[in-house]
Amino acid sequence: MPRGRAGMLLLVSATIAGCGGSKEPKPVAPPPVTGQAVAVTDTIRPDYFEATGVADPVERATLSTRLMATITAVIPLEGAPVHRGDVLVRLDASDLDAKRKQVAAGVAEATAMHDLAAVTASRMRALYADSAAPKAQLDAATAGLARATSGLAAAQAAAAELEASATYAEVRAPFDGIVTHRFVDVGAFAAPGAPLLMVEASDRLRISAAIPAALARGMAKGGRIQARLESVAAEATIEGVVPSGGNLYMVNAIVANGGGKFLAGSAATLLVTTGTRHVVLVPTASLVRQGDLVGVRRRMHGTAELTWLRIGGVVGDRTEVLSGLGAGDSVLVPSAGAR
Repeated sequence: MPRGRAGMLLLVSATIAGCGGSKEPKPVAPPPVTGQAVAVTDTIRPDYFEATGVADPVERATLSTRLMATITAVIPLEGAPVHRGDVLVRLDASDLDAKRKQVAAGVAEATAMHDLAAVTASRMRALYADSAAPKAQLDAATAGLARATSGLAAAQAAAAELEASATYAEVRAPFDGIVTHRFVDVGAFAAPGAPLLMVEASDRLRISAAIPAALARGMAKGGRIQARLESVAAEATIEGVVPSGGNLYMVNAIVANGGGKFLAGSAATLLVTTGTRHVVLVPTASLVRQGDLVGVRRRMHGTAELTWLRIGGVVGDRTEVLSGLGAGDSVLVPSAGAR
């Protein structure tokens, strides 16, 4: 290769290398976050003891029968709404029809015997009054009437018992609610006391939770208490406070649930007031979440710097800050889409 061409190539290479080495990446400033600066507030709020429990339906019934019979119909499915008095299960009661005829015959016979004994006793009293019959015959007629009266009462009681048993051939809903469990199907054999269906009414839920005895003072039936069901705030009415042993008391509180907002069996918490404390609050809308981390942005030196926090509970539209901020600081509530 000619010496001049080689030198030119070296010069071009050196020029390119020099140009590439002189360019260094410049740091990119974080984009400014627009929003309203809101002051962090220090306020006093009630302090609570959180007593945990479960919100169970006030009305829950497991339905069964006193009869031993084959099931001929199970009308509702699980989840179906039912009303008080609706027929839910029917049983084969054909054997009761035969017993009903037998009992009716017994009542008719006892009635006839009673009527005959009453006529006989009346006749003996008349004859005895005319001295036409001895006292022994009057006593025998009176005793016969008493026996016939007892026999009639027994026959009528047997008829009433049979009719009461016949009512168990149809299992009815005891209140308005929904079917939560269906234990049997058509063709199964029902035994006395065996569960057939479970019905619950979710319009009222009962929360039962244990609290220390010292906190039970002043709590009485009819009082109001704050509650949370699956982290949703609610208000409950105290149904009763009873000793539970071990220096504990059991608080039962009722939550109205007419709209079905809460599900039966939800985890629940009763908030028992123990005093007051100072808390630092920030707007919940100002929180920035990245995975498990929670923070806020503060405008500093012309930019919005992210500060990580440890947060507590929610109070209305604000969230309690346990550490990371103090009263007098300010946070940015970013505009929509800026977070």
